[in-house]
Amino acid sequence: MRLPKIVTTLQDYSLPLFRADLVAGITVAMVALPLSLAIAIASGADPAKGLVTAIVGGFFISLLGGSRVQIGGPTGAFIVVVYGVIADHGYDGLVLATFMAGILLLIGGYFRIGRLIRYVPEAVVNGFTIGIAIIIASSQIKDFFGLQISEVPADFLEKLPVLWEARDTASLAASGLALVTLVMIVTLRRMAPAFPGLIVAVSLASLAVVLATLPVETIASRFGALPNTLPLPALPSVTVERVVELFPSAIVIAFLAGVESLLSAMVADRMIEGSHRPNAEMLAQGTANIASALFGGLPATGAIARTATNVRAGGKTPVSGLVHALAILLIMLVAAPLAGYLALPAMAALLVLTAWSMSEPHKWKSYLSAPMADRMLLLTTLILTVLIDLTVAIGVGVSIGLALRLRERKKQPDDWSMPER
Repeated sequence: MRLPKIVTTLQDYSLPLFRADLVAGITVAMVALPLSLAIAIASGADPAKGLVTAIVGGFFISLLGGSRVQIGGPTGAFIVVVYGVIADHGYDGLVLATFMAGILLLIGGYFRIGRLIRYVPEAVVNGFTIGIAIIIASSQIKDFFGLQISEVPADFLEKLPVLWEARDTASLAASGLALVTLVMIVTLRRMAPAFPGLIVAVSLASLAVVLATLPVETIASRFGALPNTLPLPALPSVTVERVVELFPSAIVIAFLAGVESLLSAMVADRMIEGSHRPNAEMLAQGTANIASALFGGLPATGAIARTATNVRAGGKTPVSGLVHALAILLIMLVAAPLAGYLALPAMAALLVLTAWSMSEPHKWKSYLSAPMADRMLLLTTLILTVLIDLTVAIGVGVSIGLALRLRERKKQPDDWSMPER
């Protein structure tokens, strides 16, 4: 079914439901704001691009999506591929790749292949997710410790010696601020899971920088003032050569958007005891990524942590997601200069914690007790993601995983007998 969930939920909408969605939407916006800025910075983009993505992508994912409570925007899963595309093809290349990914997702939704995502082996998803988490965490070491490095290599193996050589330049102020932010976020999450502790922790840390005039970089000091309005939409520059060159990146972006959005929708289903519409979700992801590209934003998808926050804060329908996008837009219009004071070590702490959560450490024990084939598949995908390339990791992992699944389906157990029908 491709019908957006908002169409059915609005049929019996009421004022109490709107109140619940309003509170939840504003709460999620407070969580999404610092995350969107931090993800954009870690991706090698201007921080304002994260806000654009949260507003435009988040709006269309909620408006057209197949989940009652899905929250969309930029996510950590895209950091690795986005950073690579920008490094190799420039930001205009990323915009075109995102636009192409949106078209691929629309095609997938039209032909109802949303349900096929569930056949991607879980070990592959776990492998590249942990790999991405490792890369994200390593990319934040510079800002977390305030290291003086002009340029950090994108390649993981090249990055490590550069970071090690710069260890003597670590800043006590930056390191202390990052650690305090980390502790505050964890403490607030445990004490009040529905409370937007991210924005509180990052804001308090940044306020301490201003009041104590600490020698710590901020968004404004590195990137300049944030814009207080959305850019005008524009079509990306398209040539045949450029399309061919960026097609592999577009496939990876579309794959990640599809997988993460449907995983997020399934998590939401378990939390609200509901049922999402996978093909409607894919169509929404396609539209959202095309729209984000037109406004010069990053790739967008369903965000598991923000969706869970929405549910815990009382969100009932897709209206909460629309409120979340409009709340971020309002903040951008009236308070963009304040966001420039956010301290980069605090943002790095936020992303380190995001990477830790992405890796799902509570599941590591179960991975070790999984069948040998699953363990090897997870490890292979993880290593390829970290050391080679996410495109290669996904291609190899999915191919091996599906081959193993087909082999298992063809294998008959020793006690197999013809069923009686």
